[in-house]
Amino acid sequence: MYGGSGNTGIDKRQMADIGRSCRELADLLVALRGDPAVAPASAQVLDDALPVIASDASPVPERRRALIAVATIAATIGAVGQPIAEAANKVLGLLG
Repeated sequence: MYGGSGNTGIDKRQMADIGRSCRELADLLVALRGDPAVAPASAQVLDDALPVIASDASPVPERRRALIAVATIAATIGAVGQPIAEAANKVLGLLG
């Protein structure tokens, strides 16, 4: 950008952090998917959310909804889901 004031651009470092955090979360989701503590209906929500979270092409509102769904399910599972809830909340924080 040349000139002007109050210009807002894309911080590529933050985008890289979001991508890395989403990949880490996706790995955790795959591992959680096989846990017997996950109810079948919750497993379906995780299955639906995984490609949205993992794809860099997902629109932010859609990704945010998937992250909230995953964090909610992870919170209901207890200690097994805690790392996933934390990872999802971290990505939500990065998305703003």
